[in-house]
Amino acid sequence: VGKAVFLRHGRGIELSAAGRALIPVARDVTARLDLALREISAETVQGRLRLGVPDDHGKERLARIIADFARQHPHVELDVTCAMSTVFPEALKKRHLDLAVYEVETPGPNEELIYEDPTCWVVSAQASFSPDDRLPVALFDHACWWRDAAIRSLDARRKPYRLVYSSQSVSGVVAAVEAGVAVGLLGRSSLHSGLAVARSDFGFGPTPTSKLVISTCETDVTAPMAAMRRSIRNAFMDGAAK
Repeated sequence: VGKAVFLRHGRGIELSAAGRALIPVARDVTARLDLALREISAETVQGRLRLGVPDDHGKERLARIIADFARQHPHVELDVTCAMSTVFPEALKKRHLDLAVYEVETPGPNEELIYEDPTCWVVSAQASFSPDDRLPVALFDHACWWRDAAIRSLDARRKPYRLVYSSQSVSGVVAAVEAGVAVGLLGRSSLHSGLAVARSDFGFGPTPTSKLVISTCETDVTAPMAAMRRSIRNAFMDGAAK
């Protein structure tokens, strides 16, 4: 290109301005080549895939996985359902979905673990709750193991609390905690600069680790199901390695 694309220095090698400008072009070229190779390959994945993804865990990462899969396998018809994790096991059992990603407290025999997220009690960084007050709490709605785990942890304190906010999603509980109106049980992946782990003197009982799993319906594994499973598994493994 007539210009250096790498710059060498004492700390190693970095891209020059020309190199940084070429990155999107290079990615576009390699993506087009990969697509062309798949289209002329005898192993082109085709068919339909009904996929369930949670609306409350790693939405951005899962959205990227689905987008990448669609580009890599353009002949697969994707039907994506975004909902609470709790509805997916039954949907798979009834064969309303082919494959789903969801959270559980303890993985079952047909559930492949791909990510673990320890839970903790979280408060607003500006909140001033006292451990001796009647603690305001934000919980998940009924029929959710997160809610059961939170209540067990609260009961272990042997101190009064009051439910002030109930939500079906992580974003709802996060909003209540951010506003400073309640404490909430969340995964550590939900923490950011505006939130803090509750002090140990609140005396909460133990909280579990959330497990993100992949599971399929009880049918023969199709090529689209196997390909999506590989894509999701590899994406989370890469994220863990980083």
